[in-house]
Amino acid sequence: MAGRFAPRPTRTTVRGGEVAVPPAGPAGVPEQATRPVTGLRRSWALPWPLDLGLVLGPLRRGPGDPTFRTTPDGSVWRTGRTPLGPGTLRVAVRGGAAEAEAWGPGALWLLEKLPEMLGALDDPEAFAPRHRLLATVRHRRPGLRLTRTGLVLESLIPSVLEQKVTTDEAYRAWRLLVRKFGDEAPGPAAGRMWVVPEPRTWALIPSWEWHRAGVDDKRASTILRAVRLAARLEQTVGMPPAQARARLEVVPGIGPWTSAETVQRSHGAADEVTVGDLHLPGIVGFALAGDRHADDAVMLSLLEPYAEQGQRHRAARLVLLSGRVPPRRAPRMRRGDIGRL
Repeated sequence: MAGRFAPRPTRTTVRGGEVAVPPAGPAGVPEQATRPVTGLRRSWALPWPLDLGLVLGPLRRGPGDPTFRTTPDGSVWRTGRTPLGPGTLRVAVRGGAAEAEAWGPGALWLLEKLPEMLGALDDPEAFAPRHRLLATVRHRRPGLRLTRTGLVLESLIPSVLEQKVTTDEAYRAWRLLVRKFGDEAPGPAAGRMWVVPEPRTWALIPSWEWHRAGVDDKRASTILRAVRLAARLEQTVGMPPAQARARLEVVPGIGPWTSAETVQRSHGAADEVTVGDLHLPGIVGFALAGDRHADDAVMLSLLEPYAEQGQRHRAARLVLLSGRVPPRRAPRMRRGDIGRL
């Protein structure tokens, strides 16, 4: 049966892929009928094509992510703990403009950062394809831009949870911890969405709750060390991605894999490619050179033409979006659950 399994989405392909967003309908349909609260609003004219599913997809941590969801009216909803407090944001693309509405203490901050979150600081024109596959994918996906959230901890913590475990385990832990210890989302999403806990709340989570969520002591300890330095880590938003990664990696338990996964979202880092991943080197190697057994060194050599452009992460995302992955030759990894021990 070797090689006969259909490729399944891995955590890497999910991160590099997209979220299915329904076609945009009339504003507020069908959500408007159930929204008794009116938030702050902003309309931003888009100077280029935009695919919400591609741009915001990397921010979703699994289909049950309590901080992210899509609705039938073509809107993407997400929550965030901003410097001004928790907030909920709804954004949809209609008529060549991004229509956004936000609630909560962090609403104004979320609306101010809307262009950055939708890729205004990204520069896709800096990418010059050196492989036919990447040129083709780029042509077919003109709406791809790299998001920049400006929030470090909300990307760092789920990245730590994803260290050395299966997709299901990581997403389950994130879902359980945010729903139990986070705050209800401000505005009409209350009871259906949650905001990530504040740093002090993360620090006060009892050890048995980490265990019930399936998080081992090593990952829990890394998160606890990070939240104690939350202010210092959030300051890295004002640094170049390489310097930001260096500061993040000072925290024991945060290595190159975790720091890259974080700054790709918080900084919109186009060149910070993920190394140390179980699947990514083989996928890149197979797509660009037919080498399913490629390691990090081979992957980086294949992406070297994009290093001068500062676009290695974008190249890796285009590889993932191509769907050209090596066929499976082994059974699916079994999910563990230390919470049952």
